[in-house]
Amino acid sequence: MEYVNVYSCLNQKKVDKSEIPNIFFSKIRVDIVRFVHKNMCLNRRQPYAVSSKAGMGTSAKSWGTGRAVARVPRIPGSGTHRSGQGAIANFCRGGRMFSPTTTWRKWHHKINKNQRKTAIISALASTSIISLIISRGFKLKTIPEIPFVIENAIEKLYKTKDAIRMLKNTGLYEIIKNRSKKKINAGKAKMRNRRFKKPIGPLLILTSNLKSFRTIPTIDLMDINALNLIKLAPGGHVGRLCVWSSKAFNMLNKLLR
Repeated sequence: MEYVNVYSCLNQKKVDKSEIPNIFFSKIRVDIVRFVHKNMCLNRRQPYAVSSKAGMGTSAKSWGTGRAVARVPRIPGSGTHRSGQGAIANFCRGGRMFSPTTTWRKWHHKINKNQRKTAIISALASTSIISLIISRGFKLKTIPEIPFVIENAIEKLYKTKDAIRMLKNTGLYEIIKNRSKKKINAGKAKMRNRRFKKPIGPLLILTSNLKSFRTIPTIDLMDINALNLIKLAPGGHVGRLCVWSSKAFNMLNKLLR
């Protein structure tokens, strides 16, 4: 049996030991993590479609055969550039698109339960491998150990100022500072309410009381009873830095057998 130290909220002193769950010794299936993550992201889409009338707002009619021109529908009338121009067809200027999109298309992708479970176990196992965490850009000089487990008192912090004090005492605040640099998104995202990239910092996994940390930038929160692959492996990439409460850490073996 291997053990991990449990650290105090007030400083980096060891207060207890916990047995490392078997999940952390599982095989890491990156291919399944990416596959499940992709399908989960597809399931979060908002249905969209073009207007059913787009490109059809004209009384265009084909001239038929015998005029040595294509049989595409054409704008009626005379005395203007528009008359005689092709319309409606997808290859015409101002025409409708080919196979217009509809809101009733198949948006949802079913995910196999065993694959979903394997993906979560793989993502959790990767959070204990230091080289994978460092490769994601986390600087771990201020953290004594991976996995990083903190005593249950972390779940009794009800004010954000107390949560920030705890982060400073345990060495996590330096990591948040390094991650919280603003970077502007490339491309059209700047015009679509996504001007700045949202940096990804540590993930706190607790059993209750997630409110005191929620306004601290870069930190994500997750309930141990609702493990989410999109938070454990953002972008489908394994190796996120996770901080556990002692109670949540000890529940892992019961949840994922």
